Amino acid sequence: MKYRTFMTTLALFLFSFHLGIVIISVTTFKDTVRRAEERSLSEHYFITSALIKDFQAVESRGTEIDGSLGSLLQPYSYLSGDKKVKLALYKGNQLVYSSGQELTGPSNIGEPPENGNRLVSIQKAEGRTYVMVSGKLPEPYEVYTLVYLFDTSEAITAWEQMKNMLFVAGLLLSCLFACGLLILLNRIFQPLAQISQTSRNIAAGAYETRLPVSGHDELSEMAQSFNHMAEEIQSQIHQLAKAAEQKQQFVDNLAHELRTPLTAIYGYAEYIQKVARTEEDKLFATNYIMSESRRLQNIAYRLLDLATLRENKLEQSRVRMEELVGGVERAMSIKAAERNVQIRYECRFDTLFCDPDLMHILLVNLIDNALKACHPGGLIQLVADLENGHQVIAVQDNGKGMTEEHLAHITEAFYRVDPSRSRAGGGAGLGLSLCQQIADNHGAKLSFSSEPGKGTTAKITFAIRS
Repeated sequence: MKYRTFMTTLALFLFSFHLGIVIISVTTFKDTVRRAEERSLSEHYFITSALIKDFQAVESRGTEIDGSLGSLLQPYSYLSGDKKVKLALYKGNQLVYSSGQELTGPSNIGEPPENGNRLVSIQKAEGRTYVMVSGKLPEPYEVYTLVYLFDTSEAITAWEQMKNMLFVAGLLLSCLFACGLLILLNRIFQPLAQISQTSRNIAAGAYETRLPVSGHDELSEMAQSFNHMAEEIQSQIHQLAKAAEQKQQFVDNLAHELRTPLTAIYGYAEYIQKVARTEEDKLFATNYIMSESRRLQNIAYRLLDLATLRENKLEQSRVRMEELVGGVERAMSIKAAERNVQIRYECRFDTLFCDPDLMHILLVNLIDNALKACHPGGLIQLVADLENGHQVIAVQDNGKGMTEEHLAHITEAFYRVDPSRSRAGGGAGLGLSLCQQIADNHGAKLSFSSEPGKGTTAKITFAIRS
């Protein structure tokens, strides 16, 4: 593309530039010849008019014209001080006079036209160029033909020098133009070459590659757009890789979670069949099998809930906070009493636009996690308040808290801060994943803050509704 543009532009320039030189040269040459012809013709008229008067004066004195031609024409031979003019006078076809010296101009004078008209022509002789004007004298001297020769060799030579100089200058300018054009095209096409190379790098997996951006012209805007596109591609690929990694992690965790209860169920069933001999042994093994079965059932229900949330649309409505919080309070009161944990509820706005059943599940899960984190005598606060125009529901406990490392993973499926305690409580590590999914479906942001030994705060921030 670059070299094709270079060759096309250079060819157009050379054609246009040299065409201009040719036009100037031809015009100058024609003007030089025209001016020489006009001068020659004018002086021929002048000499002819003066010579007629001289002839009449000679005849009035009774003298022969032929014997006085030399003295009559000699003054006109010096008309041109630089000796560029030559005169010749023919009587019929016989040369009766030539200016001072032997006429070295063209010998062919042609047949001049009648009626006083002149024949003007360009003649070359002995390496020189002449403008020749020939014409018959008026009656009664029409037998004489006056030939005027004007040497234009110097003007033609000057024109040829000017023409050669123009072509040499044109050649130099063409070289300079070609160099400048090549430098300019290299500068213009350099970003395109960088884009091509960067595209190949990105296609090869170097997604962090970017174009350098400098200036504020169209090329810079194109580089910025390209970099933005590369960032979006990198982000999409990163999200796809992260999603694939999460899916694989989910499958691995699910397999691990299923393996443990299934192994236990099989082991205790085999124990009942081969080892247990008393009713007390059988009851112990059966209770353990039922406990593990409930955990499998719990996992299945939670996975079904997650799948349902991803596929179904919410049925949101304006819900009174008093009813929503009251339902949560009734669901968690017995469990809180069993753990000897106090729960306080505060609402500073009246209604919330949400799916009431899903929001109930979300709040119950958050409080249930808080209960597991609290020691007996602990305190949990559910506060619904406005922050910068956003409706916010916060569940805060004064339990054991957790580190930043755990906070980054608590919404991942099957992730447990304390695996042994969670398994003992029948948890599957899916509760906060379900909360995250419910918050996402409501367009809300679920965030956590915690400090070991001081407790954890879960906050749901809803978007401002127009």
